[in-house]
Amino acid sequence: MLCNLCNNAARRFGQTRHGRQRFQCMECHRTFTEPRPRPLDEMRVPTEKAALVLRMLLEGNSISSTQRLMDIDKKTILRLLLKIGERCAAWFYANVRDVPCENVQCDEVWSFIGCKEKVRNRQGYSEEFGDCYTFTALERDSKMILAFAIGKRDVSTAKRFAYRLKAATEGSSWQLSTDGWQSYRTVMPAILGRSLPFAQIIKIFAGAVAGPARYSPPEIIDMHINKVCGNPDVDKACTSHVERHNLTIRMTVRRFTRLTNAFSKSPRHHDAALALFFLYYDFCRVHMTIKKTPAMVAGLTDHVWSMNELIEKVATY
Repeated sequence: MLCNLCNNAARRFGQTRHGRQRFQCMECHRTFTEPRPRPLDEMRVPTEKAALVLRMLLEGNSISSTQRLMDIDKKTILRLLLKIGERCAAWFYANVRDVPCENVQCDEVWSFIGCKEKVRNRQGYSEEFGDCYTFTALERDSKMILAFAIGKRDVSTAKRFAYRLKAATEGSSWQLSTDGWQSYRTVMPAILGRSLPFAQIIKIFAGAVAGPARYSPPEIIDMHINKVCGNPDVDKACTSHVERHNLTIRMTVRRFTRLTNAFSKSPRHHDAALALFFLYYDFCRVHMTIKKTPAMVAGLTDHVWSMNELIEKVATY
């Protein structure tokens, strides 16, 4: 340890009453304490309390209910979510790379920010509001989320998603399965390579039902599989696992709960909440089927992360 005044060597000099190490400079004899790590920067919330707040949000609690239960200001919760969530996104993009995989499934789940698309068009709000889609890529065996992208259901978001998926996966011997969205047919082969085994599952749905049943999922009346490129195994072409993960998102991230006022009001907070959820899902949450975290199965870690460890890992990003 060096003295922070004269930059000379210092020796251990006992501890404070709180257990922190004290030092004394060998030259100027100045005493000082060991620098305290500040993973939350200027925020004064204790790390343990911040971890508990984030876990409550990750278990489906709303901002207001977390405020009441934890006796913490709403603005502090939002600042904490934004700070940790944006760092989670940076850590995810930098470290989830070259993951070995065999069968990847992609899908997109709908939500909205501020208002629904028809209201945005009618009121003339900016493009950042309205319908918002979360593109996710899930490895079938490890259950790991390899890549995600948030935006409109358009070609630009699909390209951003495909580039992130390419960076996250190892080689080109794995198989890709998506739904029948037309843009996948051109974007995925162009970015991931035309030798990649890629199949689309085309589902034909019955007409929408009017009345009380209009929120129920439509009935599938026919389904067939199209080979887009490469030589995909038709028996392994499937999107059921990633569609089941969409349910996990809706049941865990409060912002996706339908018919409530819990929807996101800000694109930045929406992105931060999802980045936090995906990193937590991959590294902290034990999957009920595989009895491990997806990151452990994928070989990215050898233990289950705690929320405190997650905060410390992303602190420098």
